[in-house]
Formats: sequence, C-alpha cells, structure tokens
Amino acid sequence: MSVEIRAARSADLPFLERMLFEAFFWNPAAVRPAFEAFRGDPEFAKLLAGWGRSGDCAVIAEDGGTPAGAAWYRLWTPELHSYGFVDAGTPELAIGVAASHRSKRVGRLLLDALVAEARRAGHPALSLSVSPENFARRLYEAAGFAKVGESGTSWTMVLPLRG
Repeated sequence: MSVEIRAARSADLPFLERMLFEAFFWNPAAVRPAFEAFRGDPEFAKLLAGWGRSGDCAVIAEDGGTPAGAAWYRLWTPELHSYGFVDAGTPELAIGVAASHRSKRVGRLLLDALVAEARRAGHPALSLSVSPENFARRLYEAAGFAKVGESGTSWTMVLPLRG
C-alpha cells in the first residue's frame, strides 16, 4: 500500500459525502441505512452543504490513485454548527476512511496532513466530535486532542495548534 495525500478538489465532494457516511457509521456492528436514504437526513446534509465556503479545507488519501479516505474541516457559527463545535474561530474536523483501508495508518496520515494545513492557515485549534467507543478516539488522543465536553453520546475534543 502506497498512500498519497493530496488537496481535495470540488469534484471530490461526492467522495467527501461517502466518507462522511463512513464516519457516521464507523461501527461495523451497527445497522447502516442505505447511503442515498441517509444522504437526505438534515443532520447529514448540513455538514457539507455549500462546500467551498471560506474556512473549508479537505485532503484526500489515495492508494494507487484510488480514493481511500478523506479529512476536512469547516468553520461554524453559534447558530449553525455540528456536534464538535466549540467557537466560531475553531474549525471542526472530520475524517472518514473506507472500510478496506482502516487500521492501515490512513487516518493518521489524513489527520497529520489536515493539522498541518490548519497550522498553515493560522487556526488556533481544531475540534471534533467522536463517540468514546470509536477506535478513532485513540488516534485523536495520540495526536494531542483532549476531551473538553460532551454532546449527546459523543465527546467534543480539541487540539490546540498554538503555544
């Protein structure tokens, strides 16, 4: 496996949606709805709606030219946000990895690339939302994310990027 990370393009939006679906349904024991049915859910749809606005950033992992995963962040407002929101100046990160590429360091490569992009952009921190049972939580903790709160059944975690 030779994974390369590249900046996302506008043509990658359908793949970002697929990876968002993977992030939502990370647990292989959970019942998955059909992708097309879930795609219309308002909570799902808002997360990538209007992609390409100021503050949006995404990277794609490719294995031999085939997309294997994606990571992205967005800025939100107090009025419109996701579960990992902490404030309007902190982008919220999400990562999705195709099931065939999990546990092969793809998530780590994506996370490292996106953290580097956030630092270059001058963001003070990154936030995310993760189930405490999700195996990705250990990846986030190893990268320096720390729990700062809870929203429903998920933890909100933050990684300071300065100081």
